[in-house]
Amino acid sequence: MFIKILTKTYNGKKHYYASLVENKRVDGRVVQIVKANLGPVTKEQIPYLKAAYADKKPRLIYENDWCVRVVAGK
Repeated sequence: MFIKILTKTYNGKKHYYASLVENKRVDGRVVQIVKANLGPVTKEQIPYLKAAYADKKPRLIYENDWCVRVVAGK
């Protein structure tokens, strides 16, 4: 399972929507099945959502009170 981000543009402004998606093979082809619609998200929330459902968990590095970096896990 993974997080799929759908981007839509309304009146020149981008809006992001997140879904929890699973890939399954049906009749010899891969089909994406939406397990849950997570709703609207901000651009800042996207890396954290993807990290939460990643197979290899990334490390979060806190540089100070307001800045967090996401580093790829091993």
